Amino acid sequence: MKQKEILLFGASGQIGRNLIRKLSINNYKITAVTRNIHRTGYILKTQANPGYLNLVELNGFNYEKIRNLIKSCSICVNLIGILYEKKRGQFKSIHTDLPHMLSKISSDLEIEKFVHLSALGIEKAYNSGYAMSKKDGESKVLKNFKRSIVIKPSIVYSVDDKFTTRFMTLLSRLPFMPLYYNGETKFSPIHVSELVEIIFRMIESKNQSLTLECIGPEILSFKEIIKNLLISIDKKRILLPLPLPIAKVSAKILQLLPNPLLTEDQLNLLKFDNIKSGLYKTNFDINIKTNKIFKLEIEKYSYNWKMGGQYTRDRK
Repeated sequence: MKQKEILLFGASGQIGRNLIRKLSINNYKITAVTRNIHRTGYILKTQANPGYLNLVELNGFNYEKIRNLIKSCSICVNLIGILYEKKRGQFKSIHTDLPHMLSKISSDLEIEKFVHLSALGIEKAYNSGYAMSKKDGESKVLKNFKRSIVIKPSIVYSVDDKFTTRFMTLLSRLPFMPLYYNGETKFSPIHVSELVEIIFRMIESKNQSLTLECIGPEILSFKEIIKNLLISIDKKRILLPLPLPIAKVSAKILQLLPNPLLTEDQLNLLKFDNIKSGLYKTNFDINIKTNKIFKLEIEKYSYNWKMGGQYTRDRK
């Protein structure tokens, strides 16, 4: 049987790096697209067995270059996404226009399938540019190419994420932690290794048309997540519910930072639960169970934020 070739967009993120490793050890040949080989190449090359990974630099969405790349692959996987805009129109460009182009070319060239990473909990967030651009991207993908699989995960966490690690840093430095919407927003955190397993199963499966919500084994409120992080880094902090008008002002200020801690768009999105919607199948429905418990997994890398770092003794 001919070896399948995977074209991967968004290779340098936590999901992309883990997916390269998973595909490589299972004898898939990967072409990973990156904006800057010199900055990310040395990291990506360590994720794959020799001869299984080819890196391609692509700065901008050049139609002809992308078409030539897709022409040579069996399956195209798009993991590209951003959490905030550095300039106006980026959400639409990255979350809507790019998936539209990739799925349309995939259809024209009749490749085996197109796997697209979207997000959970975006259906009702009409006042979030992030959510609407993701939703529009999903719609275009499914309309353009029937052999498309849309993956919709809740919060994805690991030692390489920008969620638990950022909050551990904040909790280490701040005397209090603001709780938006009283910390009641619900999530189903999924560990990156289990999300990658789901994506891998979708690549291997005969499914060619599916929208799948990917969730962990638990439902945790934002407040519960913060409490688990505090326990894990052995810190005590005041959890302060923030009235919405003050939260909006703080978001206006924080989004001016080079790497915003919170934006107005994220505040709008945080109003809506990030758990299964009931509109689509979940990984549990297709017998792909997730087992990793949030508090147990973060404990494996939280020593970085404890007094004494890696030399911290477990005092329990």
